[in-house]
Amino acid sequence: MKKSLITLVVLAVLAALFYYWSRPEPVTVSVVSVERGVVERTVANTRAGTVEACQRSRLALSIGGRIDRLLVDEGDQVVAGQLLMVLWNKDREAQLQVAQASELSAQQERQSICISAQSDLREARRLTNLAERNLVSEESADLAESRAQASSASCEAAKARVVQAAAAVSAAAAVLEQTFLRAPFDGAVAEVTGEVGEYATPSPPGVMTPPAIDLLTDDCHYISAPIDEVDASDIALGLPVRVTLDAFRDRVFPATVRRISPYILDQEKQARTVEVEAELESLPEDVRLLAGYSADMEIILDSGDNALRIPSELVVDDEYVLVVDDEDILQRRQIRKGLTNWRYTEVLEGLKEGELIVSNIGSEGVEAGAPAKTGRTIND
Repeated sequence: MKKSLITLVVLAVLAALFYYWSRPEPVTVSVVSVERGVVERTVANTRAGTVEACQRSRLALSIGGRIDRLLVDEGDQVVAGQLLMVLWNKDREAQLQVAQASELSAQQERQSICISAQSDLREARRLTNLAERNLVSEESADLAESRAQASSASCEAAKARVVQAAAAVSAAAAVLEQTFLRAPFDGAVAEVTGEVGEYATPSPPGVMTPPAIDLLTDDCHYISAPIDEVDASDIALGLPVRVTLDAFRDRVFPATVRRISPYILDQEKQARTVEVEAELESLPEDVRLLAGYSADMEIILDSGDNALRIPSELVVDDEYVLVVDDEDILQRRQIRKGLTNWRYTEVLEGLKEGELIVSNIGSEGVEAGAPAKTGRTIND
């Protein structure tokens, strides 16, 4: 009996040693603790967006001609109505002067004719009174009346010629104005095409030619970016937006959706997108935006303030995570998701706060059922 007991003890020790030496080595895993925090459902642009000026006009003259005066340089600040460029226009100035002289002549002629008409009218009234008293013949009175009516008609015709002459002056002034290029709004000159003495060509319909002057506002900007068509129906005016700029790395600028394009943009070899514009809120004093900066926008569609959340990249096949259980064994755990974005996913079912989930998924030996040895906790 004693011998049998010794045999059993030896076998037990051997079995324990065999189990110890044959068991798989635990894999070292990095873990993340399930926590509570803010989770947002967001959409972002599919390609880089752009900082746009609130107003931008690529100005061109309506006629061609030789540049006579160039009154601004690139970078100059201008005000609405300011003269920017003038074409040679001596012939048009002369035509305006001729029209103005004709108007003055027509005014003088009207004055002379209308004074005579008033005199003829008084004479006709006087002779009519005399004819009623039989002091002059009725024939004389009738002739005077006819002459007064003719003079009155001549006066009206002279007035019409004055109006016609004034219209001719306006037309000549409009023709002359075609040689002037003025600023339609306050802004900064971004680009000037042409030099004094060169010939400026107007842009015909459908033909893209460089603008004579590129004018834009430099104190008002917005962000324009393409959003995938599948997300278009979720976007609404007024939604909050986070804007990031390559020129100001690690800084986020708040904005709101101000416009959603009414149509889907279909460009060759590119995904179909809808253009969304975001209006920037107040900017820090040290930030000066320039039109043309690349920009990215993240539109916040929905938000949960105290959601149970995990990093989105730890969700495998969009349905499960690897959890380290109480016995340090990796388990596959199905989850039901709520709000999600590129950074965090809200967990509605399947996990509890404080549980540890594996973050180095894909490493050798990291799989369900494997013993694990936890390394660092990433969110500690």
